[in-house]
Amino acid sequence: MSPVIKRKGEKFTLPGKYLLFILTILCSVMMLVTFGTDVFNKPLNTAVGYLVVPFQQGIGKIGEWLSNRSEELVQIRALLDENARLKEEIAALTEENTLLQQDKYELNRLRELVELDEQYASYHKVGARIIGRDSGNWYSAFIIDKGEAEGLDTDMNVIAGGGLVGRITAVGPNWAKVTSIISDNSNVSAMTLSTEDNMTVSGDLKLMANGCISFKQLMDGQDLVREGDKVVTSDISDKYLPNILIGYISSIDKDANNLTKSGQIVPAVDFEHLGEVLVITDRKQTADMELD
Repeated sequence: MSPVIKRKGEKFTLPGKYLLFILTILCSVMMLVTFGTDVFNKPLNTAVGYLVVPFQQGIGKIGEWLSNRSEELVQIRALLDENARLKEEIAALTEENTLLQQDKYELNRLRELVELDEQYASYHKVGARIIGRDSGNWYSAFIIDKGEAEGLDTDMNVIAGGGLVGRITAVGPNWAKVTSIISDNSNVSAMTLSTEDNMTVSGDLKLMANGCISFKQLMDGQDLVREGDKVVTSDISDKYLPNILIGYISSIDKDANNLTKSGQIVPAVDFEHLGEVLVITDRKQTADMELD
């Protein structure tokens, strides 16, 4: 069969069976060259070096990063659980510590009351807890949880801390109202313990901002009274039992009449922090009758 010769201008077409035969021969030759020689090794290695290796390295780094993040998430969850547990423990310990501190403060206050009870051992007393007070920073008037059922009555003296708090001014079946010596309407007949010079101690809530109350009508002709001297209730007081500590003189001024002196006293009782008190059930009139 003679080959087909195309004339000028006609399109040349290679029959399909020849094209397949040529490709088969070419592939066979390439396979023989590839398996029999290393002529393509270097080009392939180079291609692999530039393409495959960086891709593998990237995949490896991504896997390592994901593994690290997974470990970090596990650690974070563990830390969050530990943090929640520690917060619960801290809350429990804080509550326990608060209760212990409250017990400590209450124990200290009760210890002070015991010491005060021993200091005024000749008087009969009833312990009471404060359950209410007037508005303000100071215990100028307050309610205690004992009343007529425990034998309390008006004008009974109330002590706490270092000395005199005030007296009962109203009483109910199971409560009593106490008006303290720092109240603006309070006046106490007092005297200096060292010289027994008489004076009148008056409540002053404005002065209590500086931790003081006032005194007046001090007769001290020989200038024997000094700052720091103790002031106690006097024998001539009609409402208060004698020799109960009121406080300490902090300042002394001569009055315009040059006959008397006035000044300020720091109360022995902390009127900003009161919790428990002692009520002396012996009233002044009863005490005077017993002395007579």
